[in-house]
Amino acid sequence: MRLHRLTVTAFGPFGGTQTVDFDELSAAGLFLLHGPTGAGKTSVLDAVCYALYGSVPGARQGGGQGTALRSDHAAPATRTEVTLDLTVAGRRLEVTRQPPWERPKKRGTGTTLDKAQTWLREYDPTAGTWKDLSRSHQEVGEEITQLLGMSREQFCQVVLLPQGDFARFLRADAEARGKLLGRLFDTRRFADVEKRLAERRRSTETQVREGDAELLADAHRMQQAADDAMELPELAPGEPGLAEAVLSAAAVARSTAREQLTVAAGTLTAAESAQAAAGRTLDEVRELARLQRRFDEARERAARLEQGAEAYREAQALMERGRKAEAVAPALELREASEAEHRRAAAAEARARALLPETFAGEGAAGLAAAARRAAEELGGLDSARRAERRLAELLDERAGLDRQERADADLLQEAEAWLDGWEERRTALQTRVESAQQAAALAEQLGARREPAQQRLRAARTRDRLAQDTDRAVDRVRTAQDETLRAKQHWLDLKEQRLNGIAAELAANLTDGEPCAVCGATEHPAPARKVAGHVDREAEEHALTAYQRADEQRAEDERRLGTVREALAAATAEAGDTPTAQLDDELVDLEERYARARSAAAELHAAQERLRQAGQEHERRSAARQETAVRTASRVGHRERLDRERAALQEELDRARGSLDSVAARAAQLERRAALLTDAAEAARVAEDTAQRLKDADARLADAAFRAGFDTPQAAADALLDRVAHRELQRRLDDWQHEEAAVRAVLAEADTAAAAREPRADPDAAQQAADEADRRLRHAASAHDAAERRCADLDRLSARAAASVRRLAPLREEYDRVARMAGLAAGTSADNERRMRLESYVLAARLEQVAAAATVRLRRMSSGRYTLVHSDDRTGRGRSGLGLHVVDAWTGRERDTATLSGGETFFASLALALGLADVVTDEAGGVRLDTLFIDEGFGSLDDQTLDEVLDVLDSLRERDRSVGIVSHVADLRRRIHAQLEVVKGRSGSTLRQRGTG
Repeated sequence: MRLHRLTVTAFGPFGGTQTVDFDELSAAGLFLLHGPTGAGKTSVLDAVCYALYGSVPGARQGGGQGTALRSDHAAPATRTEVTLDLTVAGRRLEVTRQPPWERPKKRGTGTTLDKAQTWLREYDPTAGTWKDLSRSHQEVGEEITQLLGMSREQFCQVVLLPQGDFARFLRADAEARGKLLGRLFDTRRFADVEKRLAERRRSTETQVREGDAELLADAHRMQQAADDAMELPELAPGEPGLAEAVLSAAAVARSTAREQLTVAAGTLTAAESAQAAAGRTLDEVRELARLQRRFDEARERAARLEQGAEAYREAQALMERGRKAEAVAPALELREASEAEHRRAAAAEARARALLPETFAGEGAAGLAAAARRAAEELGGLDSARRAERRLAELLDERAGLDRQERADADLLQEAEAWLDGWEERRTALQTRVESAQQAAALAEQLGARREPAQQRLRAARTRDRLAQDTDRAVDRVRTAQDETLRAKQHWLDLKEQRLNGIAAELAANLTDGEPCAVCGATEHPAPARKVAGHVDREAEEHALTAYQRADEQRAEDERRLGTVREALAAATAEAGDTPTAQLDDELVDLEERYARARSAAAELHAAQERLRQAGQEHERRSAARQETAVRTASRVGHRERLDRERAALQEELDRARGSLDSVAARAAQLERRAALLTDAAEAARVAEDTAQRLKDADARLADAAFRAGFDTPQAAADALLDRVAHRELQRRLDDWQHEEAAVRAVLAEADTAAAAREPRADPDAAQQAADEADRRLRHAASAHDAAERRCADLDRLSARAAASVRRLAPLREEYDRVARMAGLAAGTSADNERRMRLESYVLAARLEQVAAAATVRLRRMSSGRYTLVHSDDRTGRGRSGLGLHVVDAWTGRERDTATLSGGETFFASLALALGLADVVTDEAGGVRLDTLFIDEGFGSLDDQTLDEVLDVLDSLRERDRSVGIVSHVADLRRRIHAQLEVVKGRSGSTLRQRGTG
């Protein structure tokens, strides 16, 4: 990592924009960052850390991700911003960060909070332009951390040695050193080996314990199946003798269960016989109780009929008088029609007589007719006779028409009477069809409500069966995926182990004569390692890792699908229950057939109601036709008599007309009008007389009809006549009473019902209790028998499974013992590992030896050859060994802990260790190159000679193209170091000045 340029605006003590050109400062290899106390020297380092990680180091963090980073000297409209230009891992990057900012509102008063912003750009040397990479805080942070390979705390400890923390790494315990070294040297593969061995140990241990636990679970199931009559061994999973004890107890339990099954079979046979006898008795008692209730209900109905007998007789009387009055009805209608006709004829006669001379006022119809005839005879002679002949022919035709009408009305009356006689039977039959269709409609509605739940349950059962098959297939796929994952992982670990074994040959392939070795630093390579046959390179290992990751992803996907299928199966089973699908299908087919039959019968409801309505209309029409026919018959009688009289008069007129006439010419004009008036008056008088006679005849017929019908007066007959509604209601009441009487009489006449009534009262409840008790005993016996059978079957099955489990556990336990020894050695917990050193710690210990050796080169120069850093693998207290650091004092020849060093000694020892760590990390293949280091304070604790030696060591870093920035206010350093970055403190904020870089 190399810093190029830093630009800060309104950050910390810097009120404006300040820029640091690290390329110019680093050209000297060693530069000084100085200024008065509080001017902002450390803030420059804070800006570098904030640009990389979005926060500042250690105790200075406080509100580092908020508005506390903003300079109090900045103008209100100036936003805080830090931009860092650096090269890391061969990539030129520019990071810009802006913390949250409370800026003045653009409208109105007050402030508003703007969110933090982050930009990451990369320089493209080919195009010579900057390319935007991301504006996400998370993505930028992850990218920077991945490239640097260090967290913020590790970066501050290795690159930005902060004020007061020089000796942190030097004095850190083994665990803290291990975390930092592990990140710097990328020893995750060795930790993965430890983790893999631990996982295999836990896996095999879990399998062994699960096997024993499964065996104990089978034993508990056998104990439960044997109704706790089986004694279990008091042994935990993994203890010896568990299998033999379980198998022995299972054998005893199986023998006892077979004896119990024999006893339960005998008890079941006896209970079945008793239950059959109790069932027959219950049926007989229920039948007797039903007949007794039937007889009692018939007696109660008979009593109610007796109470309503008087009302029935009164209704019969009303019906009888109504029937008699119906015989008088035609006469009443005829009398009313005759009276209306007479009134019309009398009015017409009065109008006609008013036109005649007074000489004819007292003449009757005959006189007027005679006078008219005489006038007509005088007027017309033979013409009158011809008219009389035509009229006589018309009268004969009219009489024939009356005869035809009389025959048609007779046929119509006969047909109506025949249809009305069968009305009650027809109406009852139609009403029965309507009621049957209504019952079928109600049944269809009930069955229709049951169809959808039955269909849903059948669909759920089919889904349950399909999902059960899917679950089995998914379980097989999961098992296959797990096996494939284990094989792929084992293959990858094998290749990784082979590569580690041949890593020396891989490193030797990059050696060049005259170039230093990346491992030992030698420039001569007399015997480099060679690749052997079957050498595994990095590409093969990565291919194996990729195959393992794909297999593991497929296993996770298959397990997820299995979980989904099992959830769906549970939901389908909860809805469908345990009923077989075929049974549900049969039940649904039966329900559909019953529903179809009910629907078919219910479909006849509308047609039956329509036929009943049409029959009622037909009844009303035929009754009206019968009455109209009677009226027409009575009317035809008078009409026929009138025609007969008219025919006689015409005949007489014709006879007189055959005689000879003297002369009619002189009186033709006078007689023509007189003849017309006389004719009209005669006709009106005749009609009036006829209607009067018909009215008289109608009164006589009405009186005679009323008398024959048994009424004292015609008015009494009219009062007894019932209208259609009253007649229908009265007839219904009579029919209901008769039907009820017939039904009661039929029940009381039943022999079995009467015989049951003579028996003592039946007690169905007692018989039901006895039957229930017999059923309960049968169920108890059947349950006991089934339980005994299941107990025997369960014990046999569980015993066989337990024996198979015992045989399967033997090789698994041997594998567990072997893996546990290897995992204990790698984790440092085994008794064979005397120093309790983990595998990763063992590898890091080698790296720490290299760091101590590199640090010793500079430490001996800084301490004038007195101190040497050495790695120690001794255990400290009860902890693990492998990452200890000691200092060897050449003056005393003794090795002691680094905590015994003085303040100045601690400073240059920790500085030498940090520089050595940077060298080793840079040289380590895959490590991060640290090209820029900062040292914050600590130089004031050194004397002049030691300070010269330390500066000489730092100045020598230029040989490896590194630069070191010293943060200090020691005045002597300004004379010794020419490249300087000065922080100038002022009332409007601090500013930066670069000196000695041109």
